[in-house]
Amino acid sequence: MVLSLVTLCARELVSDHCSSQCWLSCVPRELYRALLDAAFSRCRPLAVGEVVQRWPERALAIGGSRKACECPPNRLCVQALLLAVVRGLTDKRCCLQMLDLSGLQCEDGRAEDSMGGWSLSVALCSMVLQARSAASRAHRRDGERERKRGLEAESDQGTIKRDRGKVGCGNSGEGSQGGHRVEEEEKRKSRTNEQMFSGDESVKGDRRRMEIQRRKTLSEGKSNSTSNNSSSCYHDWDEVVVVHVRADLFVNSRSWERVRDALSQPGPLRLHCRYLCVEELSAPSIASLLGLLPQQDLLGVDIRYSSLGASGLAMLLPLLAPFPQLHSLRLHYCNLDLERAQPGQQGALQDMSKGLGSLKRLKRLCLTALRLPGHLHLLLSSLSQPLEVLELPYLCLTSTDLAYLSCSQHAPFLRELDLSENWLDESSLPSLRHLLAQAESSLRQLSLCGCGLSDTLLGALLPSLSCCRALRSLRLALNPLSRIGLLSLARTVAGIPSLHLLLYPNPLEEYEPGLPALPSSAQLLDWPLLEESEGRDLTLRLLDEILNLRLRSQDLFVTSDLLNYSPDLTVDD
Repeated sequence: MVLSLVTLCARELVSDHCSSQCWLSCVPRELYRALLDAAFSRCRPLAVGEVVQRWPERALAIGGSRKACECPPNRLCVQALLLAVVRGLTDKRCCLQMLDLSGLQCEDGRAEDSMGGWSLSVALCSMVLQARSAASRAHRRDGERERKRGLEAESDQGTIKRDRGKVGCGNSGEGSQGGHRVEEEEKRKSRTNEQMFSGDESVKGDRRRMEIQRRKTLSEGKSNSTSNNSSSCYHDWDEVVVVHVRADLFVNSRSWERVRDALSQPGPLRLHCRYLCVEELSAPSIASLLGLLPQQDLLGVDIRYSSLGASGLAMLLPLLAPFPQLHSLRLHYCNLDLERAQPGQQGALQDMSKGLGSLKRLKRLCLTALRLPGHLHLLLSSLSQPLEVLELPYLCLTSTDLAYLSCSQHAPFLRELDLSENWLDESSLPSLRHLLAQAESSLRQLSLCGCGLSDTLLGALLPSLSCCRALRSLRLALNPLSRIGLLSLARTVAGIPSLHLLLYPNPLEEYEPGLPALPSSAQLLDWPLLEESEGRDLTLRLLDEILNLRLRSQDLFVTSDLLNYSPDLTVDD
């Protein structure tokens, strides 16, 4: 990659922190973005802080989608960025009003010194609370200065009056009468003050009376503020917010209270959530969190490992309806198992269906390990618009569920479909072929990992797969295929010009002896491979021959590495 002259100069500038005070004062505003990018790429946290603290634009976006060759931002640079945002609130040179940190988190555990979503969310909330505390202290200081200024003015006024009285007493005639009038006026004011503060007989002097009056005013203001409703609270947000911060929030049981505090009270920084991911939280905690989020910004909700059950999901789904932009809902391992009959679960399922139906813009739905055999029609038929992304792994789908899905309104619009770990047999194969025929022009990603596809079943499915002309990613790991079945698969997918990734299963010939005739995905995952690499080398050599013959060796990536393959290959153009 060839770097521009601006980029090279920016990297040279940020590398010398000692001279930053000199060149920052004369750099035009159009070059601040290049300086900030150079500071991030060269890992210069001090330069990041100085540039952000005097940011000349109203908006600043950090994060978003990164290219495959780009490294995630360093942890120290992210922390310097957040501290600089707080300092910029009191810096007149800073014009920042909107900070977008969406996608800044790095979930790749192999990236060193990066900041994941959980730690970034805690740091963001700490930044919001720190800015609020600093603003509160500044407000108290301003109030104290104003009070002292008023006391000094009152004291000066009293001194002037006493001096006028003394001057009047020193003169004869009119001066003497003027002095008497001043004394009478002072006595009249004194009697008035005594009447006003008759309940405080021990109070003496103007300073003490003003202090008591100020305390009464403050107490009345506090009582009035506590009686206001939630609508006035949102009105207060508009009055005090200086910078709006947009980010993805990751919340678990340890960080929930801090996130709640950061969202609940007005301050100079306000958090706006783009995607909300919660883990190991109860239904009431998730509900209270949803009630604090600004409604116009939320695009997706991801709930993981929360013991909600059918009743908890039925309570939460209607609470998502007020978010007009919500288009993604992902539910992972939420302790919903309809294979076990429980009282009231049918009514809870009806409520879940109504809750899903209230999400008018839903495009992505993921239901992982909810175990809903035979109930797919009940859940998906309530949706008013067709889904584009449907993920149903570990759902215990039946042939009836697949038959409904193949004839539903969603089938022709599906771009991504995940049916992994749902056992497929001959009875479900016709519905699956019909489903692929319906989605052949739109389907881009298909995952059938661990579905029990043998050579015979996959062979019957290959003609339907070959018709999916928009397919970019095909994942078939942990299926019991032989080497002959794998090579037949490779010949078919090599004829799909749009395909860029094939995740194939290790053929049965590469496993240690002792596997059952039709092993499950769990057995294939745990069973050891042969120590000799001859079998794997033979498989790779045969696959390369097929790809070279079809001229696909450069643009089609094939792998059996289930854990380390790159999902970047499936990104749409």
